[in-house]
Parts: sequence; structure tokens; C-alpha cells
Amino acid sequence: MIRDHSLLNKLYFYTVKCQNVGRIQIGKLASTMASNQAHHATGLPAGIIAAAIVDHSGVTGPFYCWCWLALAAGVAGGTAPDWLEVAWWSKRRRLWITHRTLTHWGLGWIGLLIWSYKNVPIQPWYAGLIGFSCGCIMHLLADWPNPLGVPWILGRHSLNLWNSGRCDLLVVALAWLAAFFVGDHVWFHGIHELSLMHFVRA
Repeated sequence: MIRDHSLLNKLYFYTVKCQNVGRIQIGKLASTMASNQAHHATGLPAGIIAAAIVDHSGVTGPFYCWCWLALAAGVAGGTAPDWLEVAWWSKRRRLWITHRTLTHWGLGWIGLLIWSYKNVPIQPWYAGLIGFSCGCIMHLLADWPNPLGVPWILGRHSLNLWNSGRCDLLVVALAWLAAFFVGDHVWFHGIHELSLMHFVRA
């Protein structure tokens, strides 16, 4: 039985609306949510993904302390590429570097994630770097659709889907969906994601 209002159809409809409408009214949350709030909201799912990665590496520690460290660092990393640009040591707190340049360098954060994952069995505190880099990568993914783009390798690249501050509800929903799949794969062996896929296909 094919559902006319399936989850995928609704997601596609919302994406199209985001590209053509200046401000989408999906309840009060979508009408007031700003892009900075979206980065805060996607930090937690990034931390959950990081905690799952640390758990998958086999380094958990007493009371899963290293997973909790990764979670906290992921939340902090969700906004880090922006606040790392600020000259906190100066009185005026201006940017010390051009926006979306070095602190938004995708290859650097991905490299830090891989390097930390390889070293976390030797030094468990690398779990914090795993979390921080996951949060930063999530930040870049949230910035990628708007026209300014992010420098994944060298020059900036943009998906040109919508302006910053629009479709934040969709960005947050996709971040939580990613956290759901990663967490379910690591902690529940993919049981719930299979149920979700059956529901979507029904």
C-alpha cells in the first residue's frame, strides 16, 4: 500500500518550499529559529554520534566516562568554527580571521577525527577530540547549503539550496536522523533503523 503523504514526500515538499520561500512557517519553532540556534541544536546530535564512535572503538572507561567526554565535546564543537574566529583576547572581540576560512576547513576537521579515532585506544582522552571534530563537521554540514558555502578542501563550495537562517528545522531534523542511525547501529545493532525503513517503504 502506497501512502500519498509518506515521510519522504513530506521531506521533499519541505525542501522545495525552503528553496523558494523566504521564511517557512512550521509552527512557532520554525518561524523564530535562527541559524545560530540551529548550530546549538545540532551540537547534541553531533555529540551523540561522537559518543557512539568512541564506544565503537572499544574505549569507554568507568561509567562510560570517555563517551560522556565525547558527547560534551561534540556539543561544544557544534558552534566552535564560529567562536574560534573571534579574538577573545582583545577588548573589541572582533574576528581575527575571515569568516568561514581556516576554522571552517572541512579537510582539517575530518583529518582530526580520523587521527583521534586511531589514537584513542592509546590515549583515551582523544575521545574529546573525536567529539569536538564531530561537532565542527556537523557545523560545516549545516553551513554547506547556503550560498557562502564552506572550504571543504581549498576553495569554498556551496550547495546553494537556501540562505542562512532558513530551513533550520530541516537541518536539525537531519542531524538528529543521522544521530539516530549511528547510535542505533552501534548500540542496538540497527534494529530500530530497520523498523524505520520498513515504515517509510510501506
